[in-house]
Amino acid sequence: MAATVQTAASVFGEGKLKVGSISIGPLHGSPPRPPKPLLITSPSEGGEYPVVLFFHGFEIKNTDYTVLFRHIASHGFVVVAPQLYVLPEDSEKEVKDAAEVANWLAHNLKSVLPVGVKPNLLKVALAGHSRGGHTAFSLALNPTQQILNFSALVGVDPVAGQSKSHQIKPEILDFKPGSFDLGGVPVMVIGSGLGDESIGFFIPPCAPEGVSHKEFYNECRPTCCHFVVEGYGHLDMLDDGAEKLESCFCKHGETREPMRRCVGGLTVAFLKAYFEGMKGDLLAIVGGADKIAPARLKPAVLRERVK
Repeated sequence: MAATVQTAASVFGEGKLKVGSISIGPLHGSPPRPPKPLLITSPSEGGEYPVVLFFHGFEIKNTDYTVLFRHIASHGFVVVAPQLYVLPEDSEKEVKDAAEVANWLAHNLKSVLPVGVKPNLLKVALAGHSRGGHTAFSLALNPTQQILNFSALVGVDPVAGQSKSHQIKPEILDFKPGSFDLGGVPVMVIGSGLGDESIGFFIPPCAPEGVSHKEFYNECRPTCCHFVVEGYGHLDMLDDGAEKLESCFCKHGETREPMRRCVGGLTVAFLKAYFEGMKGDLLAIVGGADKIAPARLKPAVLRERVK
């Protein structure tokens, strides 16, 4: 079904559903407790909703994405964001911990949601930002680590290391087009236009060329899409005031709101397309991004698998 510019643009604003958030962790709440602290944002209104399992970036708190999570949840999604670590740790352990969280959700998510709110565990998306994007892709490429099946994958300015010769483990990039075997799962990769630029003073960029969004997208097979938000940086989807120290090392835009709205709206449009079969908004954005999105998207590309 075709979407007008006006209806497609609505995904870039908050949805109609009221939302709420809860925090649970290994040390509090009733059993069975999750293996890692969780921030869960969901509609307050009863119903069955798809699930987004979102992994935070390097040295970033899950609570630093609160506005983004509320945006996505208000359109009818349950967003689960574990805090995988506070201090940097081994990246392979991070992937194992992420798998443990996914397995816990498969059996226990329903019990911690508001009354009347049900997770649709047949429609689960893996998502992640920065190093968390690498974690999401690593899980999707090795599904034997978890019992929860995933049917969509979203990378938000994913980063796989410092350079091609210094990848974090597991080393998932092999720099061959279409090398990711994701079993036909649709993928969206969102990049930041300023992420691969240094602020100077010999400080490396936060999303280095060769191990960031372009290479992740190049290694995907259809169905996949790629959007780059021009004029915005690697951390510009975070809440205002979040991670001020890290922001000093990453090139950034003038304000964060347009980037947050782009990431939220693109995620909603993508998941509605492949969870609900409602592709109109996504196709309208690809075909007329300059008229719809709150910031310039270039490229705005969708490659669909030929059946």
